[in-house]
Amino acid sequence: MEQKKQDSAELQRARDELQAWRAKVEQAELEKSRLIKRNLEEDELKKEAMNQMKDLTRRRQEAEQERKERSQELRAQTTRVVQKRTDLMERLKRSRAELEQRRAEALRLQHRFKICADLPDKEVEFIKPKPGVDDVTSEAPIRGQFSVYQQGALLLKEGQALITFEEERVLSQVLQMDRCSVSFDDHTLEVKPKRFRTEPTVQFEIHLAVSRCDLDVSEVVSAMPNERVEDCLALSFSRPSRGGAEVQSVKFNPRKSTARIHFQRTGVAESLALRGEFSADLGFQTKVKVSPVFDVQLHKFQSSCGVPKRTLLLDGIKDTGDEEEVQDQLEIHFQKPSNGGGEIEHTKYCGPGRSVLALLCPDH
Repeated sequence: MEQKKQDSAELQRARDELQAWRAKVEQAELEKSRLIKRNLEEDELKKEAMNQMKDLTRRRQEAEQERKERSQELRAQTTRVVQKRTDLMERLKRSRAELEQRRAEALRLQHRFKICADLPDKEVEFIKPKPGVDDVTSEAPIRGQFSVYQQGALLLKEGQALITFEEERVLSQVLQMDRCSVSFDDHTLEVKPKRFRTEPTVQFEIHLAVSRCDLDVSEVVSAMPNERVEDCLALSFSRPSRGGAEVQSVKFNPRKSTARIHFQRTGVAESLALRGEFSADLGFQTKVKVSPVFDVQLHKFQSSCGVPKRTLLLDGIKDTGDEEEVQDQLEIHFQKPSNGGGEIEHTKYCGPGRSVLALLCPDH
């Protein structure tokens, strides 16, 4: 009996121990499962981290490639910009040089074609109008026509001479010779005859029409309204005591401080214009400038650069001393028919250290 109790106790201990081991096994299985799960999670995380790293590496490589391409593109753009800037600077340099050249050419042409001369005063007596011309009491303007001709010119330099023959054929004969030997007392002078072109010349007509009824007024300064200024001017210029007459219309230009007055009667504008100034009432007495109204038109403008028909140029004349002696010997030489010459109308020699502007008549 006692043995049975011992066996039961032993069996119960074994059962308890088995139960404890089972609990431990279950606990170990749970720990194993947890560890396996943890490993799996860590593997997933590791795999995800690897994917992220691969993605980051790929993106870094792409960014590096893009940076390289962008850098190459920027370098190419910089090269193009620098080249374009260089080309533009070259074009600017050429354009400036061309501009300076054209300015110099324009200045040269301006000097050539610019006419700056005081025309002489000439008294003109009007006796009667031409047949068919309107009566002087009409409003038709006074018309004038002027023709302007510029003489041909040549700048005669040191060691050059001009000879004008009376006949054209003599010039042709002399020009057939390559060189001419002009004899002096103690030496012989070799000269070279040749044709030349004169400086460009111009000729034109100026058609002038002066109004008999209109008068220009300037320096009209007033703070009054435009209509009031026109009324004051009309009243001032209509007074016979001041040389005026009945005014038909007044046009005031406030921007230029000028006005144009149209009289009903001819002759008033002419007489007032001769004064140069007029006393007008613009709320106060003031002096205004008066001038005739005229229309100027340019007609038949022509520019030419001709070759004289009877004048030749002698070039290469060496310095031989006296200028008059050289000129006389040249004239004597080219007057002789034996030298191919003929009658001379004019001779001009330019000696050492001088230059002369020679003016030629149209028929020379």
